[in-house]
Amino acid sequence: MSHAKPEVPPHGFGAELRDAITFRGFALMLGALLIQLAFVVSYLGAFHSPTPHRISVAVVAPEPARAQIIAKLNALSGDPVRATPAADEATARRQILDRTVYSAFLYNAAGATDTLLVASAGGPSVSQTASQIALTLETAQGRKVAVTDIRPPAKGDGRGMTSFYLVLGWVIGGYLTATILGMAAGARPANRHRTFIRLGVLALYAVVSGIAGAAIAGPVFDALSGHFWPLAGIGALVVFASAAVSVALQTLFGPLGTGLCVILFVVLGNPSSGGVYPAALLPRFWSAIGQALPPGAGTTLVRNTVYFTGHATVHAWWVLGAYAVGGTVVSLATVLWTGRRRDRAAVTP
Repeated sequence: MSHAKPEVPPHGFGAELRDAITFRGFALMLGALLIQLAFVVSYLGAFHSPTPHRISVAVVAPEPARAQIIAKLNALSGDPVRATPAADEATARRQILDRTVYSAFLYNAAGATDTLLVASAGGPSVSQTASQIALTLETAQGRKVAVTDIRPPAKGDGRGMTSFYLVLGWVIGGYLTATILGMAAGARPANRHRTFIRLGVLALYAVVSGIAGAAIAGPVFDALSGHFWPLAGIGALVVFASAAVSVALQTLFGPLGTGLCVILFVVLGNPSSGGVYPAALLPRFWSAIGQALPPGAGTTLVRNTVYFTGHATVHAWWVLGAYAVGGTVVSLATVLWTGRRRDRAAVTP
């Protein structure tokens, strides 16, 4: 009776290992590991120890108390607040609502308890920030400070996170769809016609995505109601901006461009966006880059459109427009340049 011998790989285990995990596969795994570690470092670096720095506070008080209060606050160790004068309470409220200042300190000359005005619709961590500011003011003044919220989020908006999650979904949809198109038809479009088609399809997708997102945030969940078409327009711009940049990076760098998209939009963009902590609580690096990236610009644009009648949104419009136009121009220019190089190479004897 014969016994069948176990099959042995024809080229040995080492050869099978090299065949199963190619150098390209190993490089991709290494890239994924680096992105993963960058993700952890970025989020922990941004969120592990939120500390106020130069939070703008308008001070309302009669002279000479106002000048003394401003001097004390601006002299605090670590620069937790940046105090400026305001003529009266109405002016201070207007400055908060037009996003000129973050909060306002109302000195009560007739009592021992002052008031800090905030607008928590500007971000989910405003209560924590307000508590820190109030503690700072109490330390500086030796008086009690009561916090008053003059613009809370809508009932359906909970902790004010809807704007952030809505923009996050739009950004992910933009670069993910661009990546899927790249995988289906090649990361580097073969010619300008394919690039035009891809960008055109992404523009249509952006419009549909903007309308769908506005519908979910408004009529469906009643979180950001009353601003359907402005939100739809913002969503279309956010989606196309992230998609156009993704096409540009994939056109320039091939599959590596997808990793760069993740780093730009997720690893760096999300923790610095102000969605979880406002910029005044983030470390300086994340605070500096947040509003220069689509997640931060989009979150600010949605929040300020819904809650603050569109104040302080010009910069965000410019940032998103620059990404949309820049991504489109770079994609087309790269394809035209590579096409001409290929044509010259073809006619060279």
